[in-house]
Amino acid sequence: MWPFRRSPRPGPDPQTRQAASEASLGRRGEDLAARHLKRHGLKILARNYRCPVGEADIIALDTSTRKDCGAETIAIIEVKTRSSDAYTDPASAVNADKQERMRKVAGYYLAGRNAADFNVRFDVVSIVARQGQDPDIRHIPGAF
Repeated sequence: MWPFRRSPRPGPDPQTRQAASEASLGRRGEDLAARHLKRHGLKILARNYRCPVGEADIIALDTSTRKDCGAETIAIIEVKTRSSDAYTDPASAVNADKQERMRKVAGYYLAGRNAADFNVRFDVVSIVARQGQDPDIRHIPGAF
């Protein structure tokens, strides 16, 4: 037997491949959500806003609330994207812990701006992007 046999090349780690696929799906979902929100009149203020207490996928301004609420609304938006909703709706992944982190991120974002004249709400955009089909996008204003 030849003592200097080539060792097999390691292939991509399945966990790394899955994480990359999930990141790609998440990024695609955030792009779809931003386009959807713009089409419905929201102005995107920030995407992937990071601060010491967490991250907000999208922060947007909803000017349509000025008439009804007397002020424009800053929406802190969590985007949840799945390739299937066979087991559960993507929006159900925004649990109490995630909601609390989003509240802290909102506080951090608003503290650095003159936002006293704005309403604040927390929205969820739920996206199911099935292979070979148009994505199902659901915007849930004031989700919590």
